[in-house]
Amino acid sequence: MDLVISDSSVLIHIASIHRISLLKKLFHHLLLPPAVWQEVVEQGGDRAGVNEVRQAQQAGWIEIATPGNILVLKLLKRELDAGEAEVIALALERQATLIFMDEAEGRRVAEVYGLSKTGTVGILIRAKQAGYITSLKTELDNLLHQGHFWIKDTLYSAVLKAVGEDG
Repeated sequence: MDLVISDSSVLIHIASIHRISLLKKLFHHLLLPPAVWQEVVEQGGDRAGVNEVRQAQQAGWIEIATPGNILVLKLLKRELDAGEAEVIALALERQATLIFMDEAEGRRVAEVYGLSKTGTVGILIRAKQAGYITSLKTELDNLLHQGHFWIKDTLYSAVLKAVGEDG
């Protein structure tokens, strides 16, 4: 089974459009480091998706896992926030198949370590390709309006074209 680890922003954005169920359909099991759990659930307040993430953890398809290599974690925290650092440290320890990360600096560091990554838009593209959503444009528009997500116009157009929704 593929090992997938998520950062906070991807979970928050996917939850903001009520699409947490896509993660279970596409990936079956998800690891969250403690800093991500804390940011998404414990500090989430009444933000969309908090209950869904908590229920997914109770159902067992989201699991909290702590990275063990404190030295690597300390080094990563010099450049990244706690969640991103824990995601990358855990991915290196567990030899993750894929990490979810939207932030440019975190993605850059993940690339240095040779980690495969995708973000919110990439997950929605996979969902479209797998037939779990009918319109990527609708989901992206929901992200922009409900989820306060930012995407370059050129990327927006390119991803719609890539899935055949360009016109």
